[in-house]
Amino acid sequence: MKSYSRTSRIADQMQRDLAQLIRTEVKDPRVGLVTIQSVDVSPDYAHAKIFFTQLGDAKNAKACTDALNHAAGFLRHQLAARIGLRTMPVLHFAYDESVERGIHLSQLIDTAIRSESDPGAEPGQ
Repeated sequence: MKSYSRTSRIADQMQRDLAQLIRTEVKDPRVGLVTIQSVDVSPDYAHAKIFFTQLGDAKNAKACTDALNHAAGFLRHQLAARIGLRTMPVLHFAYDESVERGIHLSQLIDTAIRSESDPGAEPGQ
């Protein structure tokens, strides 16, 4: 059995704390309802890439990403107060498109199944 590494534990703690901090402390209107999907911490703890999704319109993802990256210094400082690390990673936020891709693929599969079951139907309906 593989042990649960220190990097994984730190990433999990960062994910929980960031979710709460973004919800309660970030007041930027470009940041809506954000869900932290995962946190990848580099082995030397210098950088952390935070993948998030946003409820609602995916077209606002760029503005939300910019807002979160703008607040990254503040969030890093707040995390440092909560997590006792000698080196707090620099935070890099990235929009996670995998959920949208999954929904799109699911819709394509549903369309293909419907067109096979009803040969008279036109594709895309």
